[in-house]
Amino acid sequence: MINNKRTEIAELGEFGLIEHLTNSLKPQNPSTVYGVGDDAAVLDYKDKEVLVTTDMLMEGVHFDLTYVPLKHLGYKSAMVNISDIYAMNGTPKQMTVSVALSKRFSVEDIEELYAGITLACQKHHIDLIGGDTTASLTGLAISITCIGECEKGEAVYRNSAGQNDLICVTGNLGAAYMGLQLLEREKAVFNSTQQDSDSPFSPDFSGKEYLLERQLKPEARGDIISQLKEAGIKPTSMIDISDGLSSELMHLCKQSGTGCSIFQERIPIDYQTALAAEEFNMDVYTCALNGGEDYELLFTVPLTDHDKVIKLKDVKLIGHMTRPELGLHLITKSEQEIELKAQGWQIGNK
Repeated sequence: MINNKRTEIAELGEFGLIEHLTNSLKPQNPSTVYGVGDDAAVLDYKDKEVLVTTDMLMEGVHFDLTYVPLKHLGYKSAMVNISDIYAMNGTPKQMTVSVALSKRFSVEDIEELYAGITLACQKHHIDLIGGDTTASLTGLAISITCIGECEKGEAVYRNSAGQNDLICVTGNLGAAYMGLQLLEREKAVFNSTQQDSDSPFSPDFSGKEYLLERQLKPEARGDIISQLKEAGIKPTSMIDISDGLSSELMHLCKQSGTGCSIFQERIPIDYQTALAAEEFNMDVYTCALNGGEDYELLFTVPLTDHDKVIKLKDVKLIGHMTRPELGLHLITKSEQEIELKAQGWQIGNK
């Protein structure tokens, strides 16, 4: 039986809402001395280095509640930050969540949002240790801070790749972008259709569930960090792919003072992504290079680690770093060199 009960946030008040959402939270990491319930959380990392990352997501800019379920939104909001910690070669341990809410949201809505956040935290053994709630006049805003740790000297930065280092990427690229195209297409159909209560709109996503999952429920690649450590590989540079492969390569090359060459035929693309790109009359490699929101890991390793890295599961070797004066290039299947460009590079992606 569906529960249609709606509880107004005003019935609980700010402090009542916070208690309602956090009263079942129990710390699971030794570094969490004290979590929710005081003016500040208390953490003790002893001799570890501490990693801190923050992302803010705004309704109408970063997500559209027309087609994004609140539980999925919570999960993805957490994963965005968790991925950043893994991209530093760290392990996420704690998280704070701040939410600005308009009057249209009920207590049940926020329970759904927090259910997604909690699920992501449980999956990666993260303690939810605090945050804030406030009113909003313009919609929903979510700000999440994730705190992680790594052994001293083990953090991996964007600025330490060397010439001739091998460029590697995890998973496959472009799927999340194609998932977004599907959602936007069905939204356009929904908006252009006069709604009739006798024949409600039903979106058509048959056979494309994988693409939707990559957009709505991305997974941070902590499994790759574990593989790298087990294989005795420390990347020379690393970044997660949130803005597209081209953009992230530009970050690594700019900060490391190198150029790069990647090979078109080696860019990993799922079969469903290729089919969807054809359906939308898009170039699948453009989607992979500039789509973004894949949250895969892009990293470089020394040439001497070649034999180790090619044995890693779900890791693809796609190119190598070069001298900076050679620039950044994509080598096509016909062996043409095309200069890599990225949308949004000039406006300062993170």
